[in-house]
Amino acid sequence: MSQAATPPSRQQMRLRSIAWALTAGLSALLLGLPLGLEAALRAGGCGFLYGLLAFHLQRVDPDDSHLQAGLVGAVCGIHSLGLPAVAVGAPQPPLEAWLVAVAPAVMMELVRAWLPLVGAALVLHGSRRLAHRVWPLRTASRTASRTESGTESQGAGAQAHTHRP
Repeated sequence: MSQAATPPSRQQMRLRSIAWALTAGLSALLLGLPLGLEAALRAGGCGFLYGLLAFHLQRVDPDDSHLQAGLVGAVCGIHSLGLPAVAVGAPQPPLEAWLVAVAPAVMMELVRAWLPLVGAALVLHGSRRLAHRVWPLRTASRTASRTESGTESQGAGAQAHTHRP
């Protein structure tokens, strides 16, 4: 009979959290370098924040991909608040014509700012999925041992319910 897998210690969880944050932060920083050093540093900082939040969200509800996508959007929004204003001039009397002229420049600035963060999220979650495919026996044995001991329904489920309001 296999021995039940012990839940990770607080120290291990801290290390995993830091690893997720560093992976997302460095990915965003490297993906932002073509846009300039300042943009890369901003993206790296937001990527670090995203990694921390994504790790804890993954622990609470690993199956909610909509919540993960919303987190990416929220961090992109936070990043947008730190961007300098686009210098486009005062609105002209026909407001619609002014918006048509300004909107492409504003959208391109936002897309440039968001691409490193979206890329960091893809790197983080893609590498996690790849790890599960490369080492399926390791993760399958943990799940099987939890199921055998009956701790899966108590362990992961109880932890998820303790974090919800």
